[in-house]
Amino acid sequence: MRSALTTTVAVAACLAISACASVRKPDVRLPANFEAPAGVPAGALALDRWWTSYNDPALSALIDQALIANPDARSAAARLREARATRASGLLQTLPTGQVAASKKRTDTKQLAGTPINIPGFSNSGVSTAEQATFNVSWDVDVFGRTFAANRALSGDVAAARFEYEAARASLAAQVADAYFQARGLAIQLEDARETARIEQSLFDTATKRAQVGIAASSDADRVAGDLAQARAQAENLAAQLQVQRRTLLVLAGRASEPTANLQAQTPALVGEVPRIPASLPSELLGRRPDVREAQARIASASGRADAAALALLPTFTLTPGIGWAKSTQPGFTSTTRNWSIGYGVAQPILAIPHLLADLKASNARTEQAVIAYEKAVQTAFSEAESALVQLDADRRRVTLLSDGEARARRGYEASRIGYDRGLSDLQTALNAEQSWRATRTQLTAAQVQALRRSVQAYKALGGGWAAETIPTQAQAR
Repeated sequence: MRSALTTTVAVAACLAISACASVRKPDVRLPANFEAPAGVPAGALALDRWWTSYNDPALSALIDQALIANPDARSAAARLREARATRASGLLQTLPTGQVAASKKRTDTKQLAGTPINIPGFSNSGVSTAEQATFNVSWDVDVFGRTFAANRALSGDVAAARFEYEAARASLAAQVADAYFQARGLAIQLEDARETARIEQSLFDTATKRAQVGIAASSDADRVAGDLAQARAQAENLAAQLQVQRRTLLVLAGRASEPTANLQAQTPALVGEVPRIPASLPSELLGRRPDVREAQARIASASGRADAAALALLPTFTLTPGIGWAKSTQPGFTSTTRNWSIGYGVAQPILAIPHLLADLKASNARTEQAVIAYEKAVQTAFSEAESALVQLDADRRRVTLLSDGEARARRGYEASRIGYDRGLSDLQTALNAEQSWRATRTQLTAAQVQALRRSVQAYKALGGGWAAETIPTQAQAR
């Protein structure tokens, strides 16, 4: 029988070793550099808190609030705490298990018929008691490294949950910054629309006065009245959009119950300068992007589970030590004993081998899927980073061109307005100059907002993370 058991174990070991496929090395080849202009030196800005590069205390405060109070950030933190607790629970299961059991029983016997027996220890009448306590232990001795395989899988899960947490924070910070810059752009456009309405009102008053004194046609005032109505309607529309964007910011910051008036502040004269993005290499994405690091951790998790599936083909050795104490009392007789025992067992799957092999093939396939997902995450990260950098550079050039055009258009409008007020030019000339200036100014504001939003995308694409110790507790999240 011992020979048969040895043969079975050897066959199972051969199956396990042959079924264990090493993890394929991921193909993460990337270009040496991005095809985009280099930014400031890599160490000039901390990507982990990239939003501070905008030098806007209001933006920094909103993002800091969101990282603590937003439901997405709190959910990601809770998932990380769950992963850590699951890892601890899984590793504790590899330790010896056992329980203490104790019992006591009293029996009162009264003979109703027959011949009484009064021999000590054999009486059939009277009170007897039985007490016992045992402590039995069972320990699956890890001979083949199942604990290490389980630890790799569970540690991979924890790492993946941590990087998922970091990715959620990075995405949340980007959402807040994006909404903030949209709100700033809408506020500036609203002020422009109100200024346009004021200018149209001034033109309307001037045209009305000139018509009254007979130096201009009354149709000029009617023409300006239509433009004045459009300017006022545009201002109302922008005011509504700004209200919606402010509510979005409050929701992202975890302050949904507050009135939007809490976010109202002095409208800046300009949208703001776009900070220089730190120079970065494509290879740095592998160590910075949370989604890439999460995909890498998934490989370790899947690989550990595949190893555990292979080791399931091997026998399990179990030690079962135990100790016990017992006391028995009968009329005229008392006995107290104690004992200890040591045993072992061996369990080798036989009929379950086909099933275990199928599970192993499935685990190996999941490992390959994790490798492919990692390769895809790397490619996506590079594509997003390069696209954001290239488009941001184009946005910068666009802002420069529109800034020059807006300055020229403004000077042209101011000259035509002075000419109309002095009777040197007609209304149509003044309106055309104003329309050209306003259109260019609107395009400039939109381009500046787009450049800021693109810089947010670039920061997010280049990656950034936080130490796991920054996870807020449940009390802080509230």
